[in-house]
Order: sequence, then structure tokens, then C-alpha cells
Amino acid sequence: MPRIFCNVPLSIQDSYQLPHEAARHIQVLRLQPGLSITLFNGEGGEFDAQILEMTRKDVYVKILRFNPVERESPIALHLAIGMPANERMDWLIEKTTELGLSRLTPLMTQHNVVRVNPERGDKKLLHWNAISHSACAQSGRNRALRIDSPTRLIHWLENLQSPASNNYPRWYFSLGVGSEPFQTQIHHFKELGLTPNEVIVAFGPEGGWSLEEESLLQTHMFKPLSLGTRTLRAETAAISVVAALNLAL
Repeated sequence: MPRIFCNVPLSIQDSYQLPHEAARHIQVLRLQPGLSITLFNGEGGEFDAQILEMTRKDVYVKILRFNPVERESPIALHLAIGMPANERMDWLIEKTTELGLSRLTPLMTQHNVVRVNPERGDKKLLHWNAISHSACAQSGRNRALRIDSPTRLIHWLENLQSPASNNYPRWYFSLGVGSEPFQTQIHHFKELGLTPNEVIVAFGPEGGWSLEEESLLQTHMFKPLSLGTRTLRAETAAISVVAALNLAL
């Protein structure tokens, strides 16, 4: 059954005019009156609906019932990453949405290739959300990935809640000497029988973290971890960790 994202409040009703983007999606799929569809708005749960009528621009449906089904990961995963360039960022958003990421914070760091001003950042945010909503529709998720506006590393760290008020792991991934293997940290949690409610992981950009940034992360209670001897692209490393955490914790 086709799944359609509607970025508006939804409720059971006999006749409902779909928003423009949702109506356009149905027209592109060449669906016809009488067919059943699933609607979701990213706030949780989904609605069974039936197409009633279609015009060149508008689509009317009957919303039949609400299903409170959820397909979220058992832990809230928050990923912060020095923005990869263009299509790599798009790919990262698509795949981490499918894997159940809860929140994504694009970071501007010293070695970033991509630099985003506020106006361009707003346009990119709209583009990224569209990619994420499409991935939700494909994967069956009923809660939208929260994507923050691009922000500087120092501003992001300063606005994080104190780890004393929320006892969750804070990890950043580094190629530096002294970083603990990621597997060791996972084994530690398993041995203690712990399953954190939330995990925050941070990845640098293609050029890596600067020494000053690594010191800043550690000052804010982030522990340096390593993914091994191979040097992975930032987006590859991030997707690998999100997938591993879903399986391991």
C-alpha cells in the first residue's frame, strides 16, 4: 500500500483535501480513485485512507482509521557531523533515516569543505527534510527525523544539556592516538547489562577534527572512539555506527 507523507494535522474524516505535495505524490504514482493509501505526518502512528476524487491539481480522500503503530529504534540516536558535500549529505540523511536515527545536527567545523550561510542553510533544510520524509515513507517509519539547522561546533556543544541531568553516552570518533575501539565500548555496556535511552555520536568532516576541536569535545564530556585502522569517509563511518548501535544496544 502506498505511504504518503502529509505535513499537517490528520484526523478521521469523510472528505479531506490533501496538501499540495501529498496530492502531487499521488498523481506522480498515477493512483486512481477507489485505491487505498496510508497517510502519516511524522508525529507518530499512521492513517488508513481511500482516494475519493482527483482533479488536475487536487486529491480528496476519506480517512478511515488511525493505527498507533510505531517502528522506531529502542534508543534515541543523535548524530552530529561535519557536513559532507552535496549528494553525500543527501545519501547520509536517506540511509540514517531508514536506520532509525532520531536527530541529525549538521556541524560547521574548521576543516569543513562546505560552508553554509543562514539563507542557504534554510533552503538546504527544506531539501534535507524532503529526503528524510521520502525515506520515512519507504521504510515504514511514522516519526520524522529531526534535522537541525547547520550550526558551529562550539554553539552546538554549549547548547547541549548537562550530562549530569541526562546520563547518556557522548562519543566522538577520531583517528587520534588513544581513542578506544568502538567495539570495546559496546562490550562494556553489554557486560554491565546497560541499555542507554539516548546516545550522542559526533563525526568530523572529510578533513577530520582539528586538535582544538578534539580538546573542546573532551571538555564537554565526549569520549574519543575509533572504528579501526581503516580511514572511512565521514558519511560511511556515521552510517556504520548508526547501524551497529541499532543491532548492539
